[in-house]
Amino acid sequence: MSKGKTVFVGLSGGVDSSVAALRLKQQGYNVVGVFIKVWHPDFLVCNWEQERLDAMRVAAKLDIPFLTCDAEKAYKDDVADYFIGEYKAGRTPNPDVMCNKFVKFGAFLRFAEEKKADFIATGHYAQRIPSKGSDPLDDYQLLRGVDPNKDQTYFLWTLTQKQLSKILFPVGNSSKKQIRREAENAGLITARKKDSQGVCFLGHIDIPEFLSHYVDLQGGDVLNEQGEIIGTHQGALVYTNGQRHGFTITTQDTQRSAYYVIGRDIENNTITVSPHKKILAPTSTIRLESYNFIGDPVAVLDEIQAQIRYRQTPISCRVTTVDTEHIELKLMNETDQPSIGQSCVLYRGEECLGGGIIAE
Repeated sequence: MSKGKTVFVGLSGGVDSSVAALRLKQQGYNVVGVFIKVWHPDFLVCNWEQERLDAMRVAAKLDIPFLTCDAEKAYKDDVADYFIGEYKAGRTPNPDVMCNKFVKFGAFLRFAEEKKADFIATGHYAQRIPSKGSDPLDDYQLLRGVDPNKDQTYFLWTLTQKQLSKILFPVGNSSKKQIRREAENAGLITARKKDSQGVCFLGHIDIPEFLSHYVDLQGGDVLNEQGEIIGTHQGALVYTNGQRHGFTITTQDTQRSAYYVIGRDIENNTITVSPHKKILAPTSTIRLESYNFIGDPVAVLDEIQAQIRYRQTPISCRVTTVDTEHIELKLMNETDQPSIGQSCVLYRGEECLGGGIIAE
């Protein structure tokens, strides 16, 4: 399969994409390293130049060509503006999902295809395998990465069969420890580099501070479940269900336990907190919009698993509705109440079936 095939590898400057390129070269592919340059705001310190330099050094060590893909417009329009717009609308977005959809497997894939590459590859911890009993060239399954602590299929639910036919995930069948060991053995400068955290490409950001450049945030009152004022917050828009930090409790009770956000009133700019997380009981319904199925659609009465946040233990549910606009899932286990706008990703065992956006 690799003979004569060209793969553009998204080199981020991290260890995972470095080993992805290393493995593909060892497998006989014609490998080209590509740094994806994205938009970032002027007020935010960004180390993209250092990341690009690290990616260039990896390409030089592997003796592969190096290119830069300009994805600034795709990132600004479809990730940053989406992120800001969802918060303005009172929802909680997942920018990493949109970054994968519109940048890594959107702008980058188009860039590679325009230059006649056969595949693109990334350092995601996920696995693409041919579906059982099908032609491996036109039907694929997306499986979790074998390292349960690094699996990234939660952020890949928007992928389509057409995209999967062009994507390779070279590190998804390995543990992070093994990836670092391979990088060390190959003399790659990224071998001991810390993993990036936070928002896709932007890293750690203070969300209230970031949004304050685009939204007129006003401080407001924190209420308890009885409606009494017990503290202050930075602006109701920036909080999400289950959050336990970012607001100030002003009561004098030194023995109090942690408080969790259980509700927001955007119109009156208040948040309500409780010592107990808000729980969805079994038989509760979660409604999804803007959904996508990677392979065959789920059907009414199917029993599957759902994951409403990264690294959450999946919960069992039954499909009750599938129409052109929405999917409805009836929970079979209790779970923390999700926030509107978050991703709910669907699984059957290790297979990622797709997902959708949690609707009201």
